[in-house]
Amino acid sequence: MHQVPVSRRRALVLAAAAASGAALAQTPQAPLRIALIEGLSGPFANAGEAVFRNLVWAAERVNRRGGVKVGTATRRVEIVRFDSEGQSEKAIAMLRAAVDQGIGFVAQGNSSATASALLEAIDRHNERDPQRRVLLLNYSAVDPVLTNERCSPWHFRFDAHADMRLAALVEVLRADTALKKVYLIGQDYSFGQHVLRQARAMLAVKRPDIEIVGNELHPLGRIKDFLPYAAKIQASGAQAVLTGNWGNDLTLLVKAAREVSASTKFFTFYGNALGAPAAIGEAGVGAVYAVAEWHPNAGGAASDAFYAAFRERFPDPRDDYVHLRMQAMIEMLAAAVERAGSAEAAAVARALSGASFDARHLGGLQTAVMRVSDHQLQQPLLVSVMDRAGAPGVKHDVEGSGFGFRTVRRFTAAEIEQATSCKMQRPA
Repeated sequence: MHQVPVSRRRALVLAAAAASGAALAQTPQAPLRIALIEGLSGPFANAGEAVFRNLVWAAERVNRRGGVKVGTATRRVEIVRFDSEGQSEKAIAMLRAAVDQGIGFVAQGNSSATASALLEAIDRHNERDPQRRVLLLNYSAVDPVLTNERCSPWHFRFDAHADMRLAALVEVLRADTALKKVYLIGQDYSFGQHVLRQARAMLAVKRPDIEIVGNELHPLGRIKDFLPYAAKIQASGAQAVLTGNWGNDLTLLVKAAREVSASTKFFTFYGNALGAPAAIGEAGVGAVYAVAEWHPNAGGAASDAFYAAFRERFPDPRDDYVHLRMQAMIEMLAAAVERAGSAEAAAVARALSGASFDARHLGGLQTAVMRVSDHQLQQPLLVSVMDRAGAPGVKHDVEGSGFGFRTVRRFTAAEIEQATSCKMQRPA
């Protein structure tokens, strides 16, 4: 894993500021600012910085074609950094700072616990101060409760939630009839706990013959040595591990499993980025699975062009972290502001609810739709498996590791859609 050097972070910030400054020199309209509240330092700083690169690139793409048209004016998109240090309490403080600066759009995702805290604070703020309402744009906090019991008119999720991702992974796992023993492990917070509970439930229905030989939770972001966990996995006789781990917690886990020579398959949410492929190495070929809305080897001219443009913008192999959903989020927000003719939160929320986005021009599979009932984006998913770069279906490797991912199963949005218990109370 790597931390993005201060000099490189500063260069990105200055580039984004320069682009915004140039735009403001051409128009009296203030930029359309989005507050990124994320852990930009601390144990998951690499994940936060990776998100920042994605959002900066998405904003640049909108700005290159003229920005966001609001009535007769044109506004540029600007990403403003707020470092939560990976702590929910600090994220709330950063929310207050963003509101004080007049920012009406907050983007966050690298922790469902933090997303829940932000959503509660935004709900209270919007009721108390309707003149400065805020929308929460969620690109990766995937605890289903956020669009079920905790659903809100001010929250929009652009990632497939945990049950949607699990439905795809478990279906692939189900088809592997040789698997008889599975080990479940996850981070000990709301998301990780949910993944383990739901995985047990789905496996009981899809593969009742499978034995769950481990059901383990560990502290979030605090374990430096996963060898004891890897040893338990090996001793259990597990043929596969299913985990929702992300960031260092995933990389260190799979690295430890490699060190003890545990011959298990890994079914992961995030095993295709942020150092995991390099850490796994040759042992991951044909053994590590990941689920996502897109990956660099998704195939097709549009997908290849989309990925090539990102690599041109960020040529350092360590920056090789691009997600279609983050691009879709900025594109859908810009389109909603234009339809609303306003950047006021309630007007934009109405325009975004039920909106669709044709991802095919960016290499996606089909149109994605923001479901009206719960503000959960309905989109296709791909399950892919790790392989050597240059193998059939693996045109691109990941992070210069020499390993990439090839698609093994494509799921339509309808195939992985989940029911919602949301009873949304919308403002008048």
